[in-house]
Amino acid sequence: MKKVITYETLRNFAYSNDRLIMGKIRGIVVEFFGLGSTTVHHNDSGEAMEYAAQNILYVIPYNNPWNWMNDQAVAYTDEVIDVLCEQYGLGADVRVVSTGGSMGGMSALVYTVYSKRTPVACVANCPVCDMPYHFTERPDLPRTIYSAYGSEEGDLEEVLRRHSPLHLVDRMPKIPYTVFHCEKDDRVNLEKHSLAFVKEMEKEHDITFIRVPLRPHCRLSPAAQVAYQKAILNALEE
Repeated sequence: MKKVITYETLRNFAYSNDRLIMGKIRGIVVEFFGLGSTTVHHNDSGEAMEYAAQNILYVIPYNNPWNWMNDQAVAYTDEVIDVLCEQYGLGADVRVVSTGGSMGGMSALVYTVYSKRTPVACVANCPVCDMPYHFTERPDLPRTIYSAYGSEEGDLEEVLRRHSPLHLVDRMPKIPYTVFHCEKDDRVNLEKHSLAFVKEMEKEHDITFIRVPLRPHCRLSPAAQVAYQKAILNALEE
């Protein structure tokens, strides 16, 4: 299908804080949402305004709520970023940081492998890392995962591994990764996902792992939230 997103129609397909930015854009933060989100952002959040004050483009692509960073979600995200880069004259070397939590954390990690513009860093919160395991982890998940990948080529195991950070370690670009995981997470198992992923990544990649005690799924403590934002901003320093 011919691409349909233009700058004039962008707000139908993504949130962007670009209209708040007064100076030269020095980087892009892409945030991927968790499973089931249908939020359309009509107002600018405090986070969006803080990024704008630092001349950082903040983008939330409105991917399918059950996308699991499938091939279409990668292409959709690339298209959104293409539109913004063309509008503001940003070159192929623009610095992009990939971020998100839960399914969005998994998306942030997978996007580093398949994106048109390889991010300079990835920061993920309680990410799903083992997709074959996650398919069996909760009864609400198989329908969403099958919905995401049912039209892609290959059998289920093959397709899940193509979109599974744990099974993509050898293909992950050599960039800094920061992974947070809450110890009281009852939605995405700490040991099966982040701990297993970090163990493999540590063999060849620059990865920082931060355990967040006494917190449930994706609910970072204030200190961890500060560290999360610092990891993003550090990646955009010249």
